[in-house]
Amino acid sequence: MSARLKTLLDKRANAWSQAQDIRTRAEADGYNLTTEEEETWQRALDDVEKLSKQIEVEERHARLNAIAPAAESVAPTQRDDVDPEAGEYRQAFNAMLRRGVGRLSADQQSVLERGFGEIDTRALSSVTDAAGGYTVPDEFSNRLVETMKAYGGLLGIVDVLTTASGTDLLWPTNDDTADEGAILDENTQISEQDVAFGQGKLKAYTYTSKLIRVPLQLLQDSAIDIEAFLARRIGERIGRAVAGHIATGAGTTQPVGVANATVGFGVGVTGATGNTTTVTYDSLVDLEHSVDPAYRGSAQYAMNDLTLAAIRKLKDSQNRPLWVPSVAGGVPSTINGRPYTIDNKLPAPAANAKSILFGDFKTGYIARRVSGAQVLRLSERYADFLQVGFFGFARWDGVIQDAAAVKAYKHSAT
Repeated sequence: MSARLKTLLDKRANAWSQAQDIRTRAEADGYNLTTEEEETWQRALDDVEKLSKQIEVEERHARLNAIAPAAESVAPTQRDDVDPEAGEYRQAFNAMLRRGVGRLSADQQSVLERGFGEIDTRALSSVTDAAGGYTVPDEFSNRLVETMKAYGGLLGIVDVLTTASGTDLLWPTNDDTADEGAILDENTQISEQDVAFGQGKLKAYTYTSKLIRVPLQLLQDSAIDIEAFLARRIGERIGRAVAGHIATGAGTTQPVGVANATVGFGVGVTGATGNTTTVTYDSLVDLEHSVDPAYRGSAQYAMNDLTLAAIRKLKDSQNRPLWVPSVAGGVPSTINGRPYTIDNKLPAPAANAKSILFGDFKTGYIARRVSGAQVLRLSERYADFLQVGFFGFARWDGVIQDAAAVKAYKHSAT
């Protein structure tokens, strides 16, 4: 944990403790807060909220830098000694990004072509060596995926399956929860009850970052980590698109969204009339209990940040806030004692919107990522601007694999 993060956590813990002390003393003595106490209490809560945002930014920064610094702290020759082929491919790929295929040595071109053929055997009729299209090395791909997780909180809590190819992935499904055994009388034949099987399917939709134009001068500047730059930009763009579909995708020509109005997880609780943009404490309790106890051991909430803002104003029957901030690194803030994940692609509070989900997301939802993301380099197209074009591809899908594991809170229509 960084010194800055620890300082922020300590400050938030102190501010939260101060706010709680004021409320606790007032409730214990049975009096209303004075004007001065009310102002102090409000300032403490404001500090908690401001520090919480700073902590989220700091934690995100730490996550995104977890891979790049580790790679940079080891000399290239050391990495090559651990995995010579991967090191050669990474170095050739970096050279291709900076200078293009035409200026690579014969050995570098051979490494790229050999690695491309070994890593990705899918039909790529539109991707040619002359265009500069090659499968990205692991370090580049890891940065891309990490960035996508940061922009789509759901990808950090669902089950993510990585496959080598993008062919349709089929698996058998079965829901036998409604079937029960029975008492057998003596000398009575056993009755039959068949097991019904279904089938799940994961496809592989191709996402593109769209075109990114980079000045030639930037590529030639050895002080710039062009791999990290492109991985972040490509990851952010693809991540926003994937996150949107994992949250609300229609499931026909895109992944199934967890909160889609028709194909997403089922509604556990519908808000009472008047709760078009709000939620009550009782509704959250009912939502938790709409999920079978078999799933609640690992259950958590998922929601938009605007939904979290509404929940943070709720109190239980003892007038205690449902939202409790973390006071130490690695310990999550909670709602009603449960951890939560923020994904701003989930619906904001609105009439008929599924703005809150609760359950075991790893059991309930599976996302599929095809390994071997690709980057294409366009060397000549923007030569008159002294620019080089890049764009990346990644293949994803997502489906509900156990509908009983997660339930949604749906706001009232009016």
